[in-house]
Amino acid sequence: MSAFSRVALAQELVAALQGKALLGDAHNGLFLAAPRRTGKSTFLQVDLRPALEAAGVVVVYVDLWADARRDPGALIAEAIARALEPHLGLVARTAKKAGLDKLKLGGLEVDTSRIGKTDGLTLAAALRLLHEYANKPVALIIDEAQHALTSEAGEAAMTALKSARDQLNQPGAVNLMLVMSGSDRDKLLRLVNSAAAPFYGSQIQRMPPLGPDFIAHVATLIEAQRPKLKPVDRVALQRSFEVFGFRPQFFMAALAEVLSPLSGISGRFEPALLQAAQNSQAQDEAQMESEYLGLKSSEQAVLWRMLAQGARFRPYDSEALRFYREATGHPVNAAQAQRALENLRQRSPALVWKSARGEYALDDAAMHRWYEARVAANTWPPRAPHGHLPQQDD
Repeated sequence: MSAFSRVALAQELVAALQGKALLGDAHNGLFLAAPRRTGKSTFLQVDLRPALEAAGVVVVYVDLWADARRDPGALIAEAIARALEPHLGLVARTAKKAGLDKLKLGGLEVDTSRIGKTDGLTLAAALRLLHEYANKPVALIIDEAQHALTSEAGEAAMTALKSARDQLNQPGAVNLMLVMSGSDRDKLLRLVNSAAAPFYGSQIQRMPPLGPDFIAHVATLIEAQRPKLKPVDRVALQRSFEVFGFRPQFFMAALAEVLSPLSGISGRFEPALLQAAQNSQAQDEAQMESEYLGLKSSEQAVLWRMLAQGARFRPYDSEALRFYREATGHPVNAAQAQRALENLRQRSPALVWKSARGEYALDDAAMHRWYEARVAANTWPPRAPHGHLPQQDD
């Protein structure tokens, strides 16, 4: 199935980014948070980008997870450089044919390979050139923007973009629109929630998940292709989608499986779809429990503290050290807690994320939901099977 378009939402966000919304601060930066695999990146590329372009905006898109080995600051600079090059005109094309990277434009020496570097054009200057030579507003969409905080160059790029926004935008004229998305609200908050944050004062918006209109679209497709299944139970489909965590990829894969003529399912398919969703949820939770129980006692204690504290997590204060001691049954000093954090970061896949400033957060926000469900059910902490001895600290 092709991507489900969210045209109305895209149009609303375009108006907000242009400063046309009655309320809101999106024209100063739109920060969208949504869990992984819930359609955020698809929406940005398939819906929001075309809507901005249709409104006469030059769009620069970069995914900071596209290549995790590259510095996020370099990825941002390269995306701006690629967008700028087609607008440099005959002078740039002539220079490239002559084997030259540098050219003079308006008194500025432009080397697109050096944008964002110490001896090159600043991000602000490059974005200004892009705006002036395209003669259009510019929108910079940065997917998984929280990854910028993992390097000093990435942090510097964020600060430079804030400066570019302040230089290019004037009352009544939004020439630079910034869209920052993230799969973890706690990490994205670090761009806005302190006086030292580059976009201090901006608000994080939760991107709404796909809803009943998506389910109605899917149900209509099923009824068109399999008339004998009319009417499809839309309430049951919605329930299954929710159990899948509003993740369309997993939902559609399970739907294809239960509708397959090879599935062996007779009668209605909706109960089998819900069972598949519940099985998937149980597998996810079992995997998290297995990973937790496979940790050393100090690593479990540190991870437990992170789950309980969220954005308030401070790894080495007296309250944290007291918590570790009570959880493990033995003293855990700051050095041991730091070693536990580094071990959690080095696991594959990593359980802990670290910013360039030494701030820590869970790598996968889904663990918070797992933890909260276990606490609500009074089944926290997980217990090792009888006869299984937990790993001891070194």
